[in-house]
Amino acid sequence: MADIIKRTTLMVRDGDKAKNWYEQVFGMTAWMDTPFTLSGNQLAAGKKGDETRLIILKCEDDLIGMIGLLEWLNPKQDAPKQLPTRIEFGTPIFVVASNDAKGAVERARALGSHIHCEPHEWQVTGADGKKKDMIGCSFWDLDGYFFEVNQIVKVHD
Repeated sequence: MADIIKRTTLMVRDGDKAKNWYEQVFGMTAWMDTPFTLSGNQLAAGKKGDETRLIILKCEDDLIGMIGLLEWLNPKQDAPKQLPTRIEFGTPIFVVASNDAKGAVERARALGSHIHCEPHEWQVTGADGKKKDMIGCSFWDLDGYFFEVNQIVKVHD
């Protein structure tokens, strides 16, 4: 069996606010929410004995596409004072397939997200060679992670 990437974990300032954002904007649901103490071995952040909280959210699948939210409880982890407004090298870009791109950007805006691109129509040729009419938008979450949201409107034969 080939390896799979099942989850991306994001460091967040406030686990409850971040959880609410993902639930409201993308309709994700909590799969797990647990405190744990770092061992000091595997994670290249913090140190042994740090107390953290891991919230794992899911969309439709119980194995892939999950997002983890990692909050430092004790000691609090330093977070950037200013959130990004541009994507830099090494910054992830999360691409979301949505049934409601316009609604996603409005929900993100209402929760305080910086909107990069308002919903607009565009067209792409998929890997199958078929043209797809899309609605796309993009924005940052409350901790500075960037999301490109796309909705398929029509697939041309």
